[in-house]
Amino acid sequence: MQILLQHTGGKPIYEQIAEQMKAQILSGEISAGEQLPSIRTLAKDLHISVITTKRAYEELEREGFVETMQGRGTYVAQQDAEQVREEHRRRIEQKLLEAVEIAKSADISEQEVYETLHILFGGGER
Repeated sequence: MQILLQHTGGKPIYEQIAEQMKAQILSGEISAGEQLPSIRTLAKDLHISVITTKRAYEELEREGFVETMQGRGTYVAQQDAEQVREEHRRRIEQKLLEAVEIAKSADISEQEVYETLHILFGGGER
């Protein structure tokens, strides 16, 4: 498991950790049942506070991505297919929103964005 943190910018460290772990779980890079590093170990490896790491793990657990077993550690939870699909939809919406904002600021029409998306899906040019 690899986590890269950006200490500059507006995104909190715990969110960066949680998002990167979610992405690795959804991609299958980290498998269901796999044990995650302890909160202390991850904090030490990333040179961050234990509190920050704990907050990331709590967020992942609240969203159903991991399960913590008292005295045994934190493990990747079995993912419900619908939950995985919904998380992918959420990530797509987020990226598309970024694309729409860029298009609006560059005065690129909605139709041009649709055409680009169509091409990217392999539909060829209209």
